[in-house]
Amino acid sequence: MYIGNVKLENITVLAPLAGITNLPMRLIAKEAGCGLVCSEMISSNGLVYKSGKTEKLLESAPEEKPLAVQIFGADPGIMAEAARIVEVSGADILDINFGCSVKKILKSGSGAALMKQPALAEAVIRSVRKAIKIPLTIKIRTGWEKNGDDARIIAKIAEKEGVDAIAIHPRLASQGFKGRADWQVISDIKRAISIPVMGNGDIVTPRDAIQMVTETGCDAVMVGRAAIGNPWIFGQINALLNNRDFPETDLSTRFSMMKRYLEASVLHFGEEHACYMMRSRLAWFVKGLPHAKHFRESIKHISTAAEALALIEGYRELL
Repeated sequence: MYIGNVKLENITVLAPLAGITNLPMRLIAKEAGCGLVCSEMISSNGLVYKSGKTEKLLESAPEEKPLAVQIFGADPGIMAEAARIVEVSGADILDINFGCSVKKILKSGSGAALMKQPALAEAVIRSVRKAIKIPLTIKIRTGWEKNGDDARIIAKIAEKEGVDAIAIHPRLASQGFKGRADWQVISDIKRAISIPVMGNGDIVTPRDAIQMVTETGCDAVMVGRAAIGNPWIFGQINALLNNRDFPETDLSTRFSMMKRYLEASVLHFGEEHACYMMRSRLAWFVKGLPHAKHFRESIKHISTAAEALALIEGYRELL
């Protein structure tokens, strides 16, 4: 699959997840077989006004290529300038968030709020498209009306203004992550436009991804929450797409990935901050394993990488 001139090794995509799809998470997703990784959403204002915390979100590594970076905002000029900053940083694809329904984002007029204002949405897309040469994508929701008209309107605008692909999470802005995703909206958008469509929403197992492709005709599948602690889902989807069985993730693979995630986090965030994060995030990888509750309790107070590694290894030996 191509997005503009960027070739993907396969059709699996890591969805942008605020506070989660940082560099360490993207690296393990890529290692596990993901075709395209995406940053967490980044404030256009933060980039333009040089917030150090925001600029750190742009840090990347060659191993994760190709990389999509997602920005949000509602001012066409600021969004264009932020897009130029992202392009200079080395990102392969620029993505605009039209789907976030968090109240703080909506109050700023960004995210899903833009789906209520087609004229402003068009201005934002046009301004960003003129500002950069790298491929441009957008991520949308069903919008605010259940019939999907908002999504169709924005998708048509995006196609007209030179967007290279669209990702669709077919839930209403008011739903958040509740209820079922309406995959019919993905089908409708796929039929309505000629550019690639990425389907997102309710992919919990590898077979869900195959079902989405079959039912909707989407060109790629975007996985978010199901990849947290289970990056192997990407390789498993790829195996099914190629008519191969996939093995369940064994303990050795699982614990090796936990260690690499810890090490990458320490390198990226520093030991103190990384260990604070690992107090909850290492638990992602042990869901469903025997004695997982004991392990979750044991990591709640880790303060050094050595301590974390010892607990990981001790738990593996217990199993």
